[in-house]
Amino acid sequence: MPPAPKKRRRTPRQLLRGVRRRTRRAAGRVRRVFWRSLQLRVVTSTMVISIVVVAVLGVFLMQQIVRTTLETRESAAKSEAQADRNAVLGYLNQPAEAAKQPVEPGQALQPGGSGPLSQATEALARRAGSASRYSVIIRNEGLPGEFYGTTNIDPVSIPARQRDELFKKEAGEDSTWYTPLYYKGQPDQPVPGMIIGTRLDTWGTRLDSSYEIYHLVPLDKEEKTLASVQQMIILVGAGLVLLLAAISSLVTRQVVTPVRLARQAAERLAAGRLDERLKVRGEDDLARLATSFNEMAANLALKIHQLEELSQVQRQFVSDVSHELRTPLTTVRMAADLLYDAREDFDPMAARSAELMQNQLNRFEAMLADLLEISRYDAGAADLDVDSVDVRDVVLRAVADSEALAERHSTRFDLRLPGEPCMAEMDSRRVERILRNLLFNAIEHGEGRDIVVSVAADRDAVAVAVRDHGVGLKPGEENLVFDRFWRADPSRARTIGGTGLGLAISREDAILHGGWLQAWGSHGEGSQFRLSLPRVAGAVLRGSPLPLVPPEVEMRRTWRGHMTPVLSPAAADGGRDAD
Repeated sequence: MPPAPKKRRRTPRQLLRGVRRRTRRAAGRVRRVFWRSLQLRVVTSTMVISIVVVAVLGVFLMQQIVRTTLETRESAAKSEAQADRNAVLGYLNQPAEAAKQPVEPGQALQPGGSGPLSQATEALARRAGSASRYSVIIRNEGLPGEFYGTTNIDPVSIPARQRDELFKKEAGEDSTWYTPLYYKGQPDQPVPGMIIGTRLDTWGTRLDSSYEIYHLVPLDKEEKTLASVQQMIILVGAGLVLLLAAISSLVTRQVVTPVRLARQAAERLAAGRLDERLKVRGEDDLARLATSFNEMAANLALKIHQLEELSQVQRQFVSDVSHELRTPLTTVRMAADLLYDAREDFDPMAARSAELMQNQLNRFEAMLADLLEISRYDAGAADLDVDSVDVRDVVLRAVADSEALAERHSTRFDLRLPGEPCMAEMDSRRVERILRNLLFNAIEHGEGRDIVVSVAADRDAVAVAVRDHGVGLKPGEENLVFDRFWRADPSRARTIGGTGLGLAISREDAILHGGWLQAWGSHGEGSQFRLSLPRVAGAVLRGSPLPLVPPEVEMRRTWRGHMTPVLSPAAADGGRDAD
């Protein structure tokens, strides 16, 4: 047993390309779903707008709450700081007997000391209650780096810039800073805080000096409260957005559902179910829409029924007239043939009349045959006699039938046939008739120039193109040429004597095969008709092996589009150069 082949590993570039391809496909599916659902677009728009509005309002509300909370805390802290300043000033102004044991500056005093600053520090600590409320540090201007206080907050928390700002202000003015506070022994766990500093000058008192009093207010509780408020705002905002989305979905559904039902009814009506109607509920705008739709459907069904009856009458009339004319036409044909065969025994005037009658009878018979063919298509009675044939043989037979007419118009055929057989399942009689009509039309409008007949095939289809270099077609006429009895130039006299139904019948023959018959033309560049047929009868035709626009014309247009126009002096002055 041969070993299984190793699975080829994909390179990172191939993996990235595959991811991008899948992403584009997923994005395309999402985009299609989004643009196909009105309800989804409305709900999405409502959610986006709600998110923006809720976000803006939430940010504004949070800013107001933060500002109000901090202002309230700052106002309370400043009031306490002012009261503590007055208390410290009172201790420093007490009589000398109250301070039997003056405290040497330069060290932190502990509770129980007898100095005025120690007593003031203890009093401030008692006023503060707990360290979580606020702490007090007293500095002396003459002793840098030393402080008084009973706080566990490290004095390094006081920014040097705040001290500089404090000494620039008048004594008694506050200096408020929001800065992290560091606890002693925990330098890696700062807490948000607020420092309110004030300067106290005691010149003329028992302890002449300048003191700095700092109130350090931790804001960790406020931060936790604000964080809880922020989470609550986010949760309420998300709930509000979802609620608005649900409300918009419910409201949109009440409007979209009747519209969707109307769309489905319209699709069924377009599919031919003329008895389709909408249910009318209420008297609102949607109910009036349903009523109008039902009235439109009833009128449309009536008009279509009338048109069908008229079309049936017309088809029956054409069919009956065509069949009824065949009997007298056969009698007239027999008499005309006798007269035409004996025209040499007549005088010149009678002989010419016999020839004219013979030509017009031939034309009348061709028109009658075309009318009968059209009536069979209108009645849906046309069928195919399918057989596998070589398209090249069909083309050669059609060209051989057109050689005599081409010689009378001094026209030559340029055949471009492939070297290998082009087999396809088709009704060779009808396809040959299509090609004869195309060749006759090219001879009629080719103005004596060569006619190019090209044949090509691929795996699924075969194609035949007939190219002339005559007057061409004007814009929009490439579809009108297949209408019944249509002529590009009504003033132009026919030289072949066609019935005006050839191309219309050819298109019906192509459609009956499941193929295409298309036309291209440009004024002054001629025209080209392309017949495309599937190789297998009943298969869906998805493309053609021959281009509709001649390659030389496409190349010439591409070359002109890439040309860079250069203006001559005459053109720059408003004139036009000769080509």
